[in-house]
Amino acid sequence: MLPSQAPFPATRHRRLRQSPAIRSLVGQTSLSPSDFIWPVFVRDGEGISEPVGSMPGVNRLSVDKVVEAAREAHALGIPAICLFPYTAPALKTPDCAEAWNPENLSNRATRAIKDAVPDIAVMTDVALDPYNSDGHDGIVENGVIVNDASVEALVKQALSQAAAGADIIGPSDMMDGRIGAMRAALEAEGHQNVLLLSYSAKFASAFYGPFRDAVGASGALKGDKKTYQMDPGNSDEAMRLIERDLQEGADMVMVKPGMPYLDICRRAKDMFGAPTFAYQVSGEYAMIAGAIERGWLDGDKVMMESLMSFRRAGCDGILTYFAPQAARLLAE
Repeated sequence: MLPSQAPFPATRHRRLRQSPAIRSLVGQTSLSPSDFIWPVFVRDGEGISEPVGSMPGVNRLSVDKVVEAAREAHALGIPAICLFPYTAPALKTPDCAEAWNPENLSNRATRAIKDAVPDIAVMTDVALDPYNSDGHDGIVENGVIVNDASVEALVKQALSQAAAGADIIGPSDMMDGRIGAMRAALEAEGHQNVLLLSYSAKFASAFYGPFRDAVGASGALKGDKKTYQMDPGNSDEAMRLIERDLQEGADMVMVKPGMPYLDICRRAKDMFGAPTFAYQVSGEYAMIAGAIERGWLDGDKVMMESLMSFRRAGCDGILTYFAPQAARLLAE
């Protein structure tokens, strides 16, 4: 509904933009460090901070360095950190068993963070691609990504993450029925308070390339992920998937990628009212960070403008690699 307003010159919209003080009074959208989840890549070793070539300023961190990152995030007011493991090729198998190994990288990092920074929330990723010798998010049989066997494996992965102390579990695999199966298993195993932030609308996007480099999945991937990730042209389907995941027990929902799909974020928030998140994915970050690195864009301004777009579209929070930089800027 548009407000009633007098014609010009009785109404001069520029009166509301004339100074920082006035603009602050009438601003509609705000941004805070509490809106961020910081995705970090964890690798084996000690004392390691290894640059990701396709993501300027982003590093793979050993567990001790991930703990330092969690301390930094907490000090900046960032409420959650999300872990993505770089798994050694020797540990990748067709059955993906490393995904639910209690001593895998993700679980070790979770325990280390919760021991050192208990007040920060740890989010983990449920998908098989970091552990799959075929590079897919699900189990591959005769060249086909099979759904039900994948869900069984994903449930074991989710339970191992909950046992390690994860506060938020993020199923990003896009298999059918996995939210209901995970919620039932978590309840049965006494993990009633573990949150499910479902990647409900995850599109088969070309923006994921740098991420696959970061977790070492690019070389292993055979084929594409279009049989389980969404067609980028489908909006109504996204609403059906979000509704299904909420009905199966998701506490929060995710749209991925972010900026190319802000219309999906807006529709989801308006239609369901559930906590809605978006992931400013690796390709989005790489485009912005690469242009900043070359001096083509004003770094701070374009970073903050990109993050504000998510909030304006209705997102309650944003997964972004810019989280620490943006939080420091907001604190100034």
